[in-house]
This record gives sequence, C-alpha cells and structure tokens, in this order.
Amino acid sequence: MHRKSAGRAAALGIAALALGCPHAPPPTRPYPPPLAETLLAGLRSHQAAVASASARVRATSWLGGERVRATVNMLIERDGHLRFEAEVSLQGMVAALTTDGRTFALYDARKQEFSRGPACPANVASLVRIPLAPADVAAVLLGDARLPPPLAGAPEAGANVAWDPSRGADVIVLRDPAGGDLYLYFHGQAADGPRDLVGVVRTGRDGARLWQTAYEDFEIVGGVRLPKRIRFAEGNGSFDDGVEIQFKDRSLNAPATPNAFALAPPPGVAVRDVGCPPPAPATP
Repeated sequence: MHRKSAGRAAALGIAALALGCPHAPPPTRPYPPPLAETLLAGLRSHQAAVASASARVRATSWLGGERVRATVNMLIERDGHLRFEAEVSLQGMVAALTTDGRTFALYDARKQEFSRGPACPANVASLVRIPLAPADVAAVLLGDARLPPPLAGAPEAGANVAWDPSRGADVIVLRDPAGGDLYLYFHGQAADGPRDLVGVVRTGRDGARLWQTAYEDFEIVGGVRLPKRIRFAEGNGSFDDGVEIQFKDRSLNAPATPNAFALAPPPGVAVRDVGCPPPAPATP
C-alpha cells in the first residue's frame, strides 16, 4: 500500500476506535450514499448560520494527567476572535484571555500577572486547553471545523464519501494543501435528511493524527442544531485524557461590544511579554 494511503487508512482506523459508540451501529450504510457536495454544502450552511456565539460552559481538562475544571464565559467569533473568562465558586473571575486572531492577552488574577504575545496555539491554550490556532479553536467551539482550501485541480466535489461501520457514520477526507488530511464524520438517518457533524480528525503530512473532536448531545439553539458536549484530544491521546466542553447556555450571532476582544493589564499588575515555544522535535 502507498505510504499516504496507508497513513489515511491508519487514521481512519484510529478515528473509528476513538469515535466508537457502545451501541452496535449498522455494518453497512442503511441508505444510498450521499454526495460529498451535499454534505459539504450542509456544513457550510451551518457555518454561515453560526458566525459567533456567547456561551457559558463547564470546561474540564485532563491534559498532562491533571484534572482541571472551571466555569468559563465565552465570546466566540468564527474568524478567531475569542474571549474566555474563567470563574470559580465564591471567588468570581480568576482568569481572562482574549485574542484577535493574531495576538493574545492573559490576566491571571491569582498570580496577579498579565501575559501578552503572539496568538500561537500554546498561548491561546493558556486558559481553555485546546492548543490550536484561534480560528480552529473558534470552529471547534462553534461545533464544526475550519475547512482547508480546495486543492487546485482537485476540487472538494471530487471527494468520496466512505462509510465508517464502527461509528455508523459517513466520512469525507479533505486534503489540506499545507499537508495532511481533515476527516469529517457525519451522522443521519437518511442520505437526504438532516446531517450532524459528529466528529473530526486532523492528520499531519505523515498520516499521524494531530487532534480529534467529537460532537454529542445535539440541541436546537436559535433554530440551529448544535452539540451540547464537545470533546477534544491531542495526538493519539483518547478523549479521557483530553478536554471536555459542556454548554450550560448560549446564544448565537449577537454583536460583540466594543473592545470585547481586548484586555488591558490592571494597575500595579506585572506584565510579561511572551513568545511562542519552539516546535516539538519530530518523532523518528
């Protein structure tokens, strides 16, 4: 098998296990295969309908073997503008993070420390521990994924729709011109009925998984079906070692107030200018 094909097959297998369901799904697709264009058009329609959100969530992280829980108020705009405010019972706000997609600022009320610098994944993950670019974090929190641009000469319309029997879901694989693939998992009861994006897997150039998401417990918000629970995991880690976002309430597409995505250091607080950590060495 070609190396890239093998990488895709391995990623599909990993994703199938990670996104697996305790109930036995149908071993074969119980309806005619949908068109990739139809699934992608539905996803883009969802993205157009959910440009921004204001939400209150319960965030739980197990990254690094440490369990951290907090209530977080969120402002999310699809282009990567984010504002997170973490609260703890009886203490109120203990930390706040903002980014305009290019720079970030973090205020740690407990340490009385203010950090600022470029909005690289490690810095953006200082509060809600999803180490992705701001626009990717926004897409995940809005219940989908940022799509790669179409390859020249190989439009998305040429993508195939496969069937994942372990999940009982249709899957589309989109090649990213920058390298790697994006796997999109859709679930529904009929080929021409409503489709939910229930999972995403992103792989690198070598076919290894970079991250994955799962979208669960769908509800109607502002006339749009959205997941009430989002799970995220890095690399080959499982969701049990990742991040879980449980929405308590949210509203869609309300205009943000002026300066909502700006954060200034309070008087007397130490200011720390930070850079981006060097990339992790490639695994041999």
